[in-house]
Amino acid sequence: MIYASDLDQTLIYSIRSMGVPAESTGLVIAEQAEGKVLSYISNEALTLLRTLSNDMIFVPVTTRTIKQYMRIHLFQGALHPAYAITSNGGNILVHGNVDEVWNRSIRKKVQQSAVSAEEARQYFEPIMNEEWVVGERFCDELFYAFVIQRDRMPLEAVMEKAEQVRALGWEVSIQGRKIYLVPSVVNKRDAIQHIRQMHVGEPLIASGDSILDKCLLDCADYAIAPRHGELYNEQQRNPASMNYRFTKHSGVFAADEILNYVHAVYRENRAMEEVST
Repeated sequence: MIYASDLDQTLIYSIRSMGVPAESTGLVIAEQAEGKVLSYISNEALTLLRTLSNDMIFVPVTTRTIKQYMRIHLFQGALHPAYAITSNGGNILVHGNVDEVWNRSIRKKVQQSAVSAEEARQYFEPIMNEEWVVGERFCDELFYAFVIQRDRMPLEAVMEKAEQVRALGWEVSIQGRKIYLVPSVVNKRDAIQHIRQMHVGEPLIASGDSILDKCLLDCADYAIAPRHGELYNEQQRNPASMNYRFTKHSGVFAADEILNYVHAVYRENRAMEEVST
């Protein structure tokens, strides 16, 4: 089986998103830089993740850039995934090395199906100002990430612009204190399907919390999302909009439920395989 999971606010959590104090018991540092702790994972989730990594193909899937992904020391030490999807699907790492063929194919698709990054950004220029946009980054030369003050964001204007750029081949996702502006063809679904082609017949389990994860969960055989984030908010607004399983808890310990579910699915499938043979 293949288990593909988003990272931030699904398996690992910043202090801001954990929902519990950093000194709470049962937490392990997942990432730090320049002596500063940036994210945590629960001890139970880490233990479960180590176990399933021996039984399944675990694929971290993230909107983070390659550099941001590499600073998560869990995946450079405690765990060594054979594959990792970064840059929202724009890059695939195979044993830590960039799959250049995949990257070139993605960039070609962007050129063929979407307006340029500069043109897409121009649509947002009239509503962007320092009152609510704190920072901006062009990530891995593929998409934009804007750091924002969420409570000052002109939501209606942002959603109007999102509709406009969708017709131009770009998608908008609002995640906490960030807005992502991403080409539609740079997505997590196509990247995981590329990996699945190398492991034909393997069922896929997926987890994630944001709209950028939706295509990943939609293509999976089994899907679960935490009780927070964009997907949960959308499910609350429109319960019939998605049939995913959601955790009972929110915050950092939702990862425990997610990984226990993944283990249960794995055991169930193994049992069915043994019966069929």
